[in-house]
Amino acid sequence: MKKIRNTALFVVLLISTLACVQQEKKNSMEMTEFIKKYKSDSSLVVLDVRTKEELSGSLGKLDRIVHIPIQQLEERINELSKYKENEIAIICRSGNRSNIATEILREKGFNTKNVLGGMIEYRKLEKKSSE
Repeated sequence: MKKIRNTALFVVLLISTLACVQQEKKNSMEMTEFIKKYKSDSSLVVLDVRTKEELSGSLGKLDRIVHIPIQQLEERINELSKYKENEIAIICRSGNRSNIATEILREKGFNTKNVLGGMIEYRKLEKKSSE
């Protein structure tokens, strides 16, 4: 009986994990998808949640971004209301802060996706494509 209970618990945990992975995939986009959309879809809004100092750092910044540091996002969320109908791709340095911002904005009804890998991955792919 204990073996059956452990197996059932394992199955429930496995299903929960898979559901979380699916949800994360739904709420994110791979860098190649982001670059394609960024270049071709003028309605795509790119929200960069890094600090002001990071924008002028070695990774630089993209054109056509909305810049709201993650630390100020909740107090400045009304600045994004005009983009409520747009898809918002959220980017940071590596994808951690943008993941948090994605969840904050999704809870407020925004259509957001976390850009996986952030500016580190963007610059890496940019470098590869120029070689």
